[in-house]
Amino acid sequence: MDVKNEILYRVYGLVFVFFVPIAMVLLYKTVYISWWEGEEWRSEGDELYIDWRTVEAERGNIMAEDGSLLATSVPYYDLYLDPNSTGMLEEDFMYNLDTLAQCLATQVMMDKTVGGVREDLLTWRTEGKRYVPIKRKASYAEKQMIEGFPLFNLGQMRGGLIIERKSERKKPFGILAHRSVGYVREGSKPVGLEGFFHETLGGEDERVLMLNVGDGIWVPMEDLSEVEPKSGDDIRTTLDVNLQDIVENALYKGINYHDADWGTAILMEVETGEVKAIANLGKTSDGEGWWETYNFAVGEGIEPGSTFKLASIMALLEDGYVNLTDSVDIEKGQTEFYEETMEDSSPYSFKLDSTSVKRVFEISSNVGMAKLVNGAYSTKNRKNSNEGAARFIKRLKDFNLHLPTGIEISGEPNPYIKEAYSKEDNWSGVTLPWMAIGYELKLTPLQILTFFNAVANDGEMVKPYLVKEISRFGETIDQFRPVVLQRKIASSTTIEQAKELLEAVVTDGTAYKLQSDRISFAGKTGTAQVDYKRGRRGTRIGGYQASFAGYFPAENPKYSCIVVINKPRQNGFYGGDVAGPVFKEIAEKCYLTKLNLHEELNAKPKPVLASRQLPRNDIGRTEDMKTVLEYLGMPYYGTPASNMTRLTTEGDSLILEQRRILPNRVPSVVGMGLRDALHILENKGLKVKIDGFGKVARQSILPGTKINNQTILLTLR
Repeated sequence: MDVKNEILYRVYGLVFVFFVPIAMVLLYKTVYISWWEGEEWRSEGDELYIDWRTVEAERGNIMAEDGSLLATSVPYYDLYLDPNSTGMLEEDFMYNLDTLAQCLATQVMMDKTVGGVREDLLTWRTEGKRYVPIKRKASYAEKQMIEGFPLFNLGQMRGGLIIERKSERKKPFGILAHRSVGYVREGSKPVGLEGFFHETLGGEDERVLMLNVGDGIWVPMEDLSEVEPKSGDDIRTTLDVNLQDIVENALYKGINYHDADWGTAILMEVETGEVKAIANLGKTSDGEGWWETYNFAVGEGIEPGSTFKLASIMALLEDGYVNLTDSVDIEKGQTEFYEETMEDSSPYSFKLDSTSVKRVFEISSNVGMAKLVNGAYSTKNRKNSNEGAARFIKRLKDFNLHLPTGIEISGEPNPYIKEAYSKEDNWSGVTLPWMAIGYELKLTPLQILTFFNAVANDGEMVKPYLVKEISRFGETIDQFRPVVLQRKIASSTTIEQAKELLEAVVTDGTAYKLQSDRISFAGKTGTAQVDYKRGRRGTRIGGYQASFAGYFPAENPKYSCIVVINKPRQNGFYGGDVAGPVFKEIAEKCYLTKLNLHEELNAKPKPVLASRQLPRNDIGRTEDMKTVLEYLGMPYYGTPASNMTRLTTEGDSLILEQRRILPNRVPSVVGMGLRDALHILENKGLKVKIDGFGKVARQSILPGTKINNQTILLTLR
């Protein structure tokens, strides 16, 4: 063996002797740590590490139309102490211990003594505590005060004070529009405007470094009160706080008086579709009160009952099947369709064999309306099936009744209107007459109101909406304007006849008791059976639903409104007795609140004034008299050449007459102002005494008396 190979063998041997045992030891240690000590080390690793954590942004505000806050985020601070912060020095802790204990005991932990707080501080540091609560939900002023305490004023790492900025959603008006404003809660489905505009209101969260100190506790590496996530944008709604208060109070009184299950009321601006108020009240779980438990206005599909008769009569009028003066046999309020008995609830019907189409609508005759629709659209009465029920359904779709409104609140269901002759929809021989009176279909109160609003708006259907604009720090980012869903849902003739019928319901029909001496309104009452079951022994009824839909003022609609009250248990159940008074109260209080419901005083042409209403027997300087009359726009006749003139009347005309003053004779100054009277009399050498205020009503010396340095008394009134 040569020398080179011998050297290599010796080197390999040395490497084997020294390094292989070391490798074996390392391998053994790795296996030992991984298997026998692994859980312990992994636990410690989980307890001490840094990660990025999310700090939520402050939500934007939800405001009423005038800027009043409906929902806002109120900031507060949770304060913690880390007595074992990595930057805290022992000498700093001990130097500030006594004064810090004094400050905490007297300003924050007032249930403890100074000595007790000092003992706690020492214990927390000795036991290695990292995240001790000092004060929860502190205000900004309290946070600033505590930041200035000894030790804490050295900063977060050195002083150990941890500040977490949080916010709490508040509704300054309490229950007012509570469900419409809504909420976003962890573990719950977002509700209302808060839910629909969650991303807009939510802003952009910030990510910050935090240290996990064990037990799932994360300690921020920086002062969270200084972290500024991008706050959410604000939204300004169409809601009017005053009108919302009116609507909610009226609805509350109504459901409380009638002990109902729930009620809803919506107030909408006719021309634009702006929802000015939307109230929902349902019984609480204990049955002792009412709260906005659910948005019935938007989310509750209901069988509308007699309010739907407006759509039925408009379909008949639009298709030319009836005239308002046509006669209908209502059989004293009872008839049969395919062995199913239909009855009127109106007491007027029991006395009538037949009446006009107009009267059928006014008294809300179920029999009359069902016979009209069934007679016009039933396949049995039409050679072409397309002229049957399918035509009626098509007409309802022409009215846009098959589509949701698209309001900015989640949870609006699609309207349910059966397709003609559809087996899936359980179409039967009685479907058409029952649909005519508002059964076997479902619409939400808002969808019903949108239809009534279109009639009030001369046939133009506008989309109801709740949000006017989105802004950031007062600067508008986006604006929402009225949206027209359909330019004309029916002909002008049909719309005018529908308005005539709705006004007649209030003046001569089921709502005649609701007439107001303050404001006129038009609308339709509705009384629907709920939770009913039809059987061989008749229909078993689980309750009633009262409603009233309409608009006001009747002659120039500004607002439309619907009121629905479900299952009233006392003091009546008819729409005119339960929902109607709530509608009336809303209309009257809106009239007292809103100037746009009052006719302008100068809107009409100026009336021709009678002579007794015109100024007369006024005397003054001719030029002054002309100036005043011309300024007031009051035409006059006569061109007197004298310096003084007298204003007289003939019929409805003003005439300026010449007024001469004779030399050396006492003149008549009755009717003159004091300035002119003094000027004339004193220039004549008379001494003047005055009694009273105003114009000259009487003088003590008769006109025409020779002047001889007399004193004259003028009585003014």
